[in-house]
Amino acid sequence: MEIERLRLRLVPQDYLLFSPSVSASADEGFDSLDIVRYSSIKTEYFHWSKVILLKGLLIHANVHLISRICAQSWGTASQAVPMDATSTSGVGPYIQYHSIVEQPLSLVSQLQQTYPRRQRHCFGDAAPGEFPLATNPSIVLHILSGSDLEPQDLAKLEASTHCFLSWINVEIDNANNATCSFFRKPANFAPDHELSISELAALDMCRKRAIFRPMTAEEAKALKLRCGGSWKLVLRFLVAGEACCRREKSQAIAGPGHSIAVTSSGQVYSFGSNNSGQLGHGTLEEEWRPRLIRSLQGIRIIQAAAGAGRTMLISDAGRVYAFGKDSFGEAEYGVQGAKVVTTPKAVESLKHIFVVQAAIGNFFTAVLSREGRVYTFSWGNDAKLCHQTEPNDLEPHPLLGPLENIPVVQIAAGYCYLLALGCEPSGMSVYSVGCGLGGKLGHGSRTDERYPRLIERFRTLNLQPMVVAAGAWHAAVVGQDGRVCSWGWGRYGCLGHGNEECESVPKVVEALGKVKAVHVATGDYTTFVVSEGGDVFSFGCGESSSLGHAVGEDGQVNRYQNVLSPGLVTSLKQVNERVVQVSLTNSIYWNAHTFALTDTGKLYAFGAGDKGQLGVELAGNQTERARPERVDIDLS
Repeated sequence: MEIERLRLRLVPQDYLLFSPSVSASADEGFDSLDIVRYSSIKTEYFHWSKVILLKGLLIHANVHLISRICAQSWGTASQAVPMDATSTSGVGPYIQYHSIVEQPLSLVSQLQQTYPRRQRHCFGDAAPGEFPLATNPSIVLHILSGSDLEPQDLAKLEASTHCFLSWINVEIDNANNATCSFFRKPANFAPDHELSISELAALDMCRKRAIFRPMTAEEAKALKLRCGGSWKLVLRFLVAGEACCRREKSQAIAGPGHSIAVTSSGQVYSFGSNNSGQLGHGTLEEEWRPRLIRSLQGIRIIQAAAGAGRTMLISDAGRVYAFGKDSFGEAEYGVQGAKVVTTPKAVESLKHIFVVQAAIGNFFTAVLSREGRVYTFSWGNDAKLCHQTEPNDLEPHPLLGPLENIPVVQIAAGYCYLLALGCEPSGMSVYSVGCGLGGKLGHGSRTDERYPRLIERFRTLNLQPMVVAAGAWHAAVVGQDGRVCSWGWGRYGCLGHGNEECESVPKVVEALGKVKAVHVATGDYTTFVVSEGGDVFSFGCGESSSLGHAVGEDGQVNRYQNVLSPGLVTSLKQVNERVVQVSLTNSIYWNAHTFALTDTGKLYAFGAGDKGQLGVELAGNQTERARPERVDIDLS
């Protein structure tokens, strides 16, 4: 039984306590919904002992609502709650809290006062078993919105007939039925009286997202319909995108010869090769140290993508800024893109599309809108991505086929193919389209796919995909349960199955069976996996020391050795930091380098560094670094 306990630091100020049972000396004698004001409490910590999450269900048994701590978002009891979007359309007036009369208790001894015990229920004189806080639904709404619940938790509150609620002197079956009914029925909040408390909480959490806030009422309604008609499904769509793309969080991108680092506040640093102006500093000079792109001042960047000779940045307003080679589709050493742009320039053809992610592959570029629609540029004249374009075409074309009606949360581009992670009401799914060489599309064959096609293997494996990664010739997925699947061309052991054989359908990496993975990154015949605890495993091609296996168990240097099965990157383990993201070069023409980003915002780099892409100047004739060393930049 997994129980998460919450603890908050208190100051000797005013507190509101809502306690349905007697559990601690500080609140002894106060029953459900009895409101007490303390003018002073000497304890430094006060334990939210029974506000717990149990198997994804909200359990309310002893909720201490702290008025001072919640003042900024909550205000006084009569103030409006910042829930200005409670209607089906996404916009509505603020919801008012129920008025709470603050009557100070006459205290002879503050913590020893005897208080007459009374049992109150949600509907006045109703029989015991009703949900105690139902008389204050706005308070319940505040608890749900502020508890960082997953969308499936909110759904379970409505649907479950087994909420595991146990009150003192209350029949558990009555509590179950009353509580679930409370969360399921309309909350009667204006202007949309039909939305339940759970739906309102989901909408409130959607409104906290940067990409959702600017939406008009019509846009929000359209997104809700596209996601399946529920705000909980919209929340799941937004949360899934944040999890797999580190949206609005710090990130590092190891591009072909150059590097991009985005801070949590949205500032962008670049360094490395700059022969096409891909660093965005207005010059063509290489940078061996991270340098801030000053022309982006006042623009908050939430996503970045790096390709051969070009960079794309995405702002929190959905605008796309590109610099480097002025083309969306030329090959890495092709003849197109002779014109270069040395400072970030807004892509005018995308100004009417709110973009949240970009992926740069060989011969083409793809972008993802906030509504989950995929657009592509410059696939070529054979129409393999459903449209006819020229390699230097600067106009986006919607990706046709099954994904037209399925919201996509993540895209990943490799050598002439694209993966898309779909968010359907029935669960998460992966679609692939493009070149099938090596079996990298995952359909059991090596044939090309003109339209996106569902990879059906994940249903057979009973795996819910949560993160997708597209290498040059192979691909990988992390499931919700932490399993890792890989498929495609297995050269150098990049699939992690202990051999170099190709796999034309996703196959679970059995060597990671005891590891719960949360992140995966793929490159040119290399793969990295990050575990829930922050450990990093790598396998595949050891060229340019990009796997991080600098020293073997026997103490001998083996940094160039190919690794056929996942191996712990002990050199990262030694930095005593929890890694949350890995990025590595995904190019068949450049020597690879690798970044490892920690939860404290520290960035470590290793691999090829001959162009300054590691963020440091290498000594003497060195062109690479085998051990991870910290880059002089703080991304927190």
